Amino acid sequence: MSIVSKEMDTAADDTGTDLWKTVHRVVFPTDGDTDTLPLYVDFNAAQRVVDEQQRSPRAGAATTAVVAQHSTQRSDFILDRRSLRLPAYRRVSFGTYFNAFPASYWRAHTDVAQVRLTVEVDAEATVVIYRSSARGTSNRVQSVHVDAGSPVAVDLPITAFGDGGWYWFDLVALDSDVTLERAEWAVPQPDGFEAGTLSVAVTTFNRPDYCVRHLSTFAESEDLLGILDRLIITDQGTQKVRDQDGFEEAAATLGDKFTLLEQGNLGGSGGFARGMHETVNDGRSKYVMLLDDDVLVETEGILRAANFADFTRKPTIVGGHMFNLYERSVLHSFGEEINEYRYFWGPVTNTLEAHDFSSSNLRTTPWMHRRVDVDFNGWWMCLIPTSIIREIGLALPVFIKWDDAEYGIRAKAHGYRTVSLPGAAVWHMPWTEKDDTIDWQAYYHQRNRWLAAMLYSPYKHGGRMPRESFAVDVRHLLSMQYSAVELRLNALEDLLDGPSHLHATIGAKLPEIRRRRADFDDARISKNIAEFPDVKRVKPPKKGVKPMPPRNVRSALVKAGTGALRQIRPARPEASVRPEANVPAMDARWWRLSQLDSALVSSADGSGASWYKRDSAKFQSMLKRSMVLHQRLLARWDDLAEQYQSALPEFTSQQAWARTFEDATPGESAGKSSQ
Repeated sequence: MSIVSKEMDTAADDTGTDLWKTVHRVVFPTDGDTDTLPLYVDFNAAQRVVDEQQRSPRAGAATTAVVAQHSTQRSDFILDRRSLRLPAYRRVSFGTYFNAFPASYWRAHTDVAQVRLTVEVDAEATVVIYRSSARGTSNRVQSVHVDAGSPVAVDLPITAFGDGGWYWFDLVALDSDVTLERAEWAVPQPDGFEAGTLSVAVTTFNRPDYCVRHLSTFAESEDLLGILDRLIITDQGTQKVRDQDGFEEAAATLGDKFTLLEQGNLGGSGGFARGMHETVNDGRSKYVMLLDDDVLVETEGILRAANFADFTRKPTIVGGHMFNLYERSVLHSFGEEINEYRYFWGPVTNTLEAHDFSSSNLRTTPWMHRRVDVDFNGWWMCLIPTSIIREIGLALPVFIKWDDAEYGIRAKAHGYRTVSLPGAAVWHMPWTEKDDTIDWQAYYHQRNRWLAAMLYSPYKHGGRMPRESFAVDVRHLLSMQYSAVELRLNALEDLLDGPSHLHATIGAKLPEIRRRRADFDDARISKNIAEFPDVKRVKPPKKGVKPMPPRNVRSALVKAGTGALRQIRPARPEASVRPEANVPAMDARWWRLSQLDSALVSSADGSGASWYKRDSAKFQSMLKRSMVLHQRLLARWDDLAEQYQSALPEFTSQQAWARTFEDATPGESAGKSSQ
């Protein structure tokens, strides 16, 4: 490493020949929210914590080393978006999620060999630079004295970050207060370098207030406006964005950089496909960023994603992470992968879900220093090069669920990688606040998982996935969740119809699903609990022992077997008059509900409850129907897989989607543009 100059601009080095591109600026929140502050500034004196499990022979699974925060979060130190005031003799670290530099990701996916850190202060201070290894160990790299008004720039190599590691710096105030005026990370620009511009595509359904907030957020970021071609909002709801208070004023601030489109409800895949389609046809943008409507955006993350994509060796999908909207310092997942044998998504091995940075920041979380390679990134925030879209097509026409996962897998099959880039993120409602596997979305979970497995599974008949699918049906039946099973079975029936049903039903399937669910007691949620009869236990638990979760596979099989035998007997008449038990959503598991003839079960979001009632006839008929459908699918697996694989280029093509958009677009407001 080397100190280049104390009086230089980061655009060029001391010879003025090599151009540098700022790709990652140190930023701060300006709303005074101490919940998010640990993501930007670390006031903790601890340098690091070693994960003891990594020292043992059983190392492998990641653990979080929790560190008590002995320092106070000081939002009053923050002056504005780029600057922070530090009192004399104080020290802060920028080894944080948003302000450390993810060197290993740049090492793995770009040809960049070095990064330049530039720091500017208004008084004498010390900058201490650190780097980490893939194991999470912290190494002091260099200590640099910085004078007032004389920016210091330090060149740092990134060639030794093969498996993981970050760079960051600490700021130390000497005998007087010091203001950090700016700090940024830059990389050399190769000959002929040209930065790409992007369009941001948002799809929405009845969240006009969130969309107006997006308009304001983008309009207020001058740096983001510099690379933004268009913000495209595809409105598929009945509560129109154009009718929301403040819309006209917010839209006017973006002017011709904003386009509002209105179409029938084609789900997330239809809305995002429309954004892809419009961006590709417009021809200006090198990238399209897909962004959920109900997220809070860190605009610097969008800039970082675009900057990173500009330097990748070949076109690369660059995704952002998702933080919990209700617990702002909690990261939902650090990376997603597909278990190909189960054909199901989940967190990448050696990572943890729901990590709380307020308990263990980046410097004290060893597992987070290993680079994570993903199969896909959720479409809450995901940048896709338009060149990839032109080659592999638009989103899968599946309404919701698996569209983002499938696109990452499809891109990978064509030789394109996805990177979940640290430092690029949004805040979104976590999945833990709902259970969409038992509501109307059960249809899409089931059909689209089978579809993805038929398209890409390397295992005969999808490996374990079909057996697991049948087991899930049994679990729902034991839980008296008949509406979910009805939708799951309907999904398999549609899957047997072949690829033609995908576009044909995308706009009309949801109303049919809602009609099917309306016939089932478990799908009827009442927000007024007082409407239900009082709970009355018909028969006490055997020997006073309440149902407990199975301890192992054998125990689970025994419980499932006895539960299934019980389902054959008719339900006690009293259970249809009064619920036998009051069961919280978190306890509504098959081993608990299978012991009851009826139960009052609260919804996952706590807003109401449903009265589950056991029905022996439904159980037997649905179980038989599930067995038959699963057998038919396995018997036809090879034929159906070939059909879907052969038709994939067609039903993801712009031409096929254009016909669907036309059918779903209301005449008088088709393609309405607000400028």
